[in-house]
Amino acid sequence: MSETTTDSQVEKPTSTGAESNNSGPLSYGPYPELSKQAILVGYFLGVIIAISIGYASLKLGFSIEGSELAAILGFGILRGILRRRSIIENNVTQTVASAVNGASSGLMFSVPAIFILGYGSELNPYIVTFGAIAGAFLGIAFIIPLRKQMIDFERLTYPGGVAVATILKSPGAGIEKAKLLVGAMLFSGVVHVIALSLGIHDLYISDWLSIPDDFAYLNLVFYASLMTVGVGFIAGRGGFAFIVGGFVCYFFLAPMLDLTGMLPVDEAGNKITDAEALRLSLFRPTGIGMLIGGAVIGVIFALPLIRSAIKSMQNSAKVESAMSRDEMPIKLLYFAVVGAAILLMIMAWTSAEQVGIGRGIAMGLLGTLWIWMAGIILSEAIGRTNWSPLSGMTLVAVTLLIMLTSGMETTGAIVAAVTVGAATCVAMSQATDLMLDMKTGYLVGATPRMQQLGQFAGAWLGPIVIIVLIYILHSAFGLGSDELPAPQGQALASMVQGITGGDVPAEKYTAGALLGGLLSAMSGGLGITVGLGFYLPFNIVLTYAIGTLLREITDRNLGSHWSDNKGIPIAAGLIVGEALVGVGYAVVKIASAA
Repeated sequence: MSETTTDSQVEKPTSTGAESNNSGPLSYGPYPELSKQAILVGYFLGVIIAISIGYASLKLGFSIEGSELAAILGFGILRGILRRRSIIENNVTQTVASAVNGASSGLMFSVPAIFILGYGSELNPYIVTFGAIAGAFLGIAFIIPLRKQMIDFERLTYPGGVAVATILKSPGAGIEKAKLLVGAMLFSGVVHVIALSLGIHDLYISDWLSIPDDFAYLNLVFYASLMTVGVGFIAGRGGFAFIVGGFVCYFFLAPMLDLTGMLPVDEAGNKITDAEALRLSLFRPTGIGMLIGGAVIGVIFALPLIRSAIKSMQNSAKVESAMSRDEMPIKLLYFAVVGAAILLMIMAWTSAEQVGIGRGIAMGLLGTLWIWMAGIILSEAIGRTNWSPLSGMTLVAVTLLIMLTSGMETTGAIVAAVTVGAATCVAMSQATDLMLDMKTGYLVGATPRMQQLGQFAGAWLGPIVIIVLIYILHSAFGLGSDELPAPQGQALASMVQGITGGDVPAEKYTAGALLGGLLSAMSGGLGITVGLGFYLPFNIVLTYAIGTLLREITDRNLGSHWSDNKGIPIAAGLIVGEALVGVGYAVVKIASAA
C-alpha cells in the first residue's frame, strides 16, 4: 500500500534503540496512511456502522453521520489493540468506514419503497447492488475535482468534518472514547436481549396514571429502546423540532379536535380516541405530506447553489487542482465517470423487461446528470449549514425517472425508477460524505489522494451489506410495519402512488405538504423534522425526548466538554449495541422459520 512522508512525520529513534514504549511502538521513517491495516479495519468498522445506522434509519426515519463513530472505534483498534500511532492512518480508516456506511441512508431512503408498495418480488437485488456501486463511484468521481475549491479556497465549514478532526487530534481522549463506546454497546446489547426475551416493547406509563379511554390520545407510552435514547442525545437541540411535532399531534391537535367535535369516526360512527388509530388515519398521512413538502422546498432553496457550484468548477479548472500531485489523475476520474455511467445505463435497461435499451440509456443519462448536479448542491449545502436535503433530492430524482417510464406497465415503471433512483441517492450520499472526510483530512494534514483512494476502496462494500440487510429485515419484520416503519420509504412510496394514480388521501397529503413546505421555508429542514414527529408513533418520540433532555441537562450541569467526550461515545454505543442485537434477532428468526 502507498505511504507518504514529510519531514515532520518522521520520528527519530531514541538513544536506547528501543522499539517500543508505554504509548506504543516507535515509528521509523514515514507515518503509514493508506495501509492494509487502515483499509481492513475500515471495512470491519464500516460494516458494523452501516448495519447499525441502517437499522436505526428504518426505525426512526433519519440517520446519523458515521465518520465520528468510525474515528472513535478506529482509535480503539489501531492505537489501543494494534498499537499503531499514525493519526493520518486512522483518518483513512474512518474514510473507508464512512464510505461503506455511505450506502446506508442512500438505500434505506429509497429501496424500502418498492417493498412497501408490494413489488419486492419484482426487484432484482443484483441489479440494484451493482447499480448502487456504479452510483457511488460516480458521486465520488464527480466531486473530487471540487475539493480544492470548496475546502482550500472557499474554506467551507463542514462542521461534521471539523468534529472528526478534533477526535483525531486527541489520541488519548480517542482511546477513552472507544472504551466508553464499547462498554455502552455491550450494556445496550444485553438490555435489548433481555427485553426481547421478555417480550418488552413499550412501557405503559398511561396505565399507571389510569387515563380514561376518552383521553387515550394522551399517549404516555414509552418505547423501550436505549438506541432511541442515544439518537436523541446525539441530536441534542437539533432534535427539538422532531419532539415538537409529536407533542403537537397528541397534546394539542387531538384535544382540540376532541373539544370541537372534529375527531375522525370509525365505521360505527364512534369517535376515534386511540392514539395509534389516530396516527394511522390522520397524523401519519399528514406527516408524509410534510416530508414531501419540506423536502421539495429544501431542493428549491438549494437551487442557487448551482450557480456557486458552476463557479467553483470553473475556478477549479483554472488552478488545475485535479491534476496536482496530491490529487487523483483527472484521466482516471474521467474513466470512472464514463464507466460508472455506462453501468448505470445497463442497470436501468435490465431493471424491468419493458424498459428497453433506448429508455435505459435515457434513464442512465438523466441519473448521471442528476448525480453531478445534486451531489454538488448537497456538498455545498452541508458545507455551509451542516444540513443535507438528501431525501428531497431523491424524491425529485425518482419523479423525473418515473416521467421517463411513461407508457410502461405500472410495476415495471416503479421498479425501474426506484432502482435507478436508489443509485443516484447512494451517489449523492457518497459525494457529501467524501467532502466531509476531505475537510477532516485537510485539518489533520492528510494526503487528499490517499483519502480519495480510501473512499473508492470502501464504496463498493456498502451496497452489498445494505441490500443483504434490507432483505433480512424485510423477511423477519416487513418493511413499513410497526417494527420497521421506514418513514422515508413510506414518503417515497406515497409520492409514487400519487404519480401513478393510486388511491391516496390527497387532502391530507396536500395539507401536510403545504405545512411542511411553509416550515422549511422558515428554517431549512424544519418541515422534514416536524413531519417525522407527525409520522412516527408517539412512543418513539417520547423516548427520543429523554435522550434530548439528558443532553440538555449534561450540557448545562457538566458542560459541553463532558457531552462531547463522554456522553456522545456512550450514546453511540447504545445505538450500535441495540442495532446489532436487533439484526441478529432477525437472522435467528428467519433461520428458525426456515
